[in-house]
Amino acid sequence: MINATSEYQDSLPVSSDMIMEQLKTWDISYRCFDHVALMTVEDSKKVQSLFLSSEQGGGHIKNLYLRDHKKQNILLVAEQDRKIDLKSLSTLLGTGRLSFGSADRLLENLGVRPGAVTPLAMINGVNQGVQLFIDSDLKKCLKLYVHPLVNDRTLEIELDGLGIFFKMVGVAPIWVDL
Repeated sequence: MINATSEYQDSLPVSSDMIMEQLKTWDISYRCFDHVALMTVEDSKKVQSLFLSSEQGGGHIKNLYLRDHKKQNILLVAEQDRKIDLKSLSTLLGTGRLSFGSADRLLENLGVRPGAVTPLAMINGVNQGVQLFIDSDLKKCLKLYVHPLVNDRTLEIELDGLGIFFKMVGVAPIWVDL
């Protein structure tokens, strides 16, 4: 069975190795950590001792691939413990009624599999019209921890570096107060 690990990265539109090479090409520094496959925030918390804590400025996130009834695709990046109410979120974001996108649509629109959703997937999502919303509280972080399109690696990247990435791929994130 194909899963979201680096073992199957060559089946993705952009592989994990390719995105890390692209970051280097754009002079975006990062630190890569290899670990067991992580599917949930609870799984992620088991390896967070590798990273800066939230108190030290580490931005630990969750990424939600959503779709509204008008078929608008959305990637929401939020602090990992943020409670998300889809009904009130749709009002806040100005979208229609929201639900989680399917695994097939996730692969089609963001080029990743469940468990590997990441803001770096906007390298694919920008061409599919995916809208990116980011929790404004993450602006306070020194470093963010994001998957490089697979779920058995995590990159430590500065917020400015992520901003350069967004600029290079042509994405204008919308910062929201959740």
